[in-house]
Amino acid sequence: MSDEILVNATPMETRIAIVENGILQELFIERSNHRGLIGNIYRGKVVRVLPGMQAAFVDIGLDRTAFLHATEFHRAGEDTHDIRSLVREGQYIDVQIVKDPIGSKGAKITAKLSISSRYLVYMPTLDEAGISQRIEEDGERLRLKDMVLSLKAQHFESLSGHFIVRTAAESISLDDMEEDMLFLNKLWLAIKDSKPQDNTHLIYEDLPVYHRILRDLMCEKYDRIRVDSRETLQKMTEFSGKFSPETEKLLEWYPGERPIFELYSVEDEIQRGLSRRVDLKSGGYLIFDQTEAMTTIDVNTGAFVGCRNLEETIFKTNLEAAMALARQLRVRNLGGIIIVDFIDMQDINHQNQVLRTLERALQKDLTKSAISGVTELGLVQIVRKRTRESLEQMLSETCTACQGRGMIKSLETVCYEIFRAILRESRAYNHDAYLVLASQPVIDYLLDEESANVAEVESFIGKSIEFQLEPAYSQEIFDVIPQ
Repeated sequence: MSDEILVNATPMETRIAIVENGILQELFIERSNHRGLIGNIYRGKVVRVLPGMQAAFVDIGLDRTAFLHATEFHRAGEDTHDIRSLVREGQYIDVQIVKDPIGSKGAKITAKLSISSRYLVYMPTLDEAGISQRIEEDGERLRLKDMVLSLKAQHFESLSGHFIVRTAAESISLDDMEEDMLFLNKLWLAIKDSKPQDNTHLIYEDLPVYHRILRDLMCEKYDRIRVDSRETLQKMTEFSGKFSPETEKLLEWYPGERPIFELYSVEDEIQRGLSRRVDLKSGGYLIFDQTEAMTTIDVNTGAFVGCRNLEETIFKTNLEAAMALARQLRVRNLGGIIIVDFIDMQDINHQNQVLRTLERALQKDLTKSAISGVTELGLVQIVRKRTRESLEQMLSETCTACQGRGMIKSLETVCYEIFRAILRESRAYNHDAYLVLASQPVIDYLLDEESANVAEVESFIGKSIEFQLEPAYSQEIFDVIPQ
């Protein structure tokens, strides 16, 4: 099986799927009317300084003000992080979005600006050159750092700040690095020249998602990049030729009549990614519950009873669950605190093996994450960096029937609420009769299972009760109208 990148582009939306061995591993979605903001640089106005939080709120022209913490500044020789010494209300400052607005929260921003190219990240406030931690060989790290320092001393000595070497730069030549530095230098000068005025505005907008994939991913490890839009393919080809020549040969047009995401079962995986339950091949399953505070994942054996004893069955299920949930974190783009409730294991060796399996599975994830050990309650905590909306937040909205609870009141509960409403009205006012407006399931339940109770309420209040269908009402909605 091959490893591929699939690009499905329409005028309204671009979707990119990372497929390894025929299985979806990660998904990126960008809509033309709701583009991601991470990497954008703004001229913003400080509207509120909060010393108690050591933070400030900055108006950058979005619906909600952005959040800036004192630690997101850098000034040489300063140890203090008192927000009052860094900004004041009414001041204009340049900031960059590091986390998209999510739910009711505004964007998270930093004053440590950075711009990226294929091999380097330039940071005007950085004290010294840095190397990606994913480049592990000491000799290569030293070679790359020497190249950065040498080139900066030769050509960019007047340029403040420094460069971080990205993972994709491993084994590159001096000429390639110099070309990247020249590009970033020109881009930074253009950004600096574009912001003399004091008003809220966008200074620099990051690349569209189909260009960011070519820039940020080590695309050469994939066998091909298939694009179903000629226009998008042309843009990607031009970008590759200029900034990432090694990926240009991987690009190809997909002309098939069958949609490319259907051909690779990506559409089915997206639907599974929106489901609470994920079935495992063994018969076990995972339950995902996403809240604003955290995400919980419950592991269950389900129908899996195939091993010699219970402990072995639990161990095998947990191993499979560790692999499956690591992939689901990427597909669903879950971030923040993630609590995994593995099935309780008595054997310490089994616990350690499950943790190691989970760690290895998460090594493929480009988003930073950290794992705790197994707690006394048998829980494992994962902290995964949250930068953009999850799949559920991007593709779903709160259910109008259940208001996001994931449950609705039972028919019996709604019927008893109707009875209480009628009794309350009858005590307060003397009406001749009552008309109940409700949904079809509620009326059916009242006239069938609850018919005896309806008759008893009518007898108790001495009034008749009639029912009328209201098609627009959900199961929980009803009205009691005096007649």
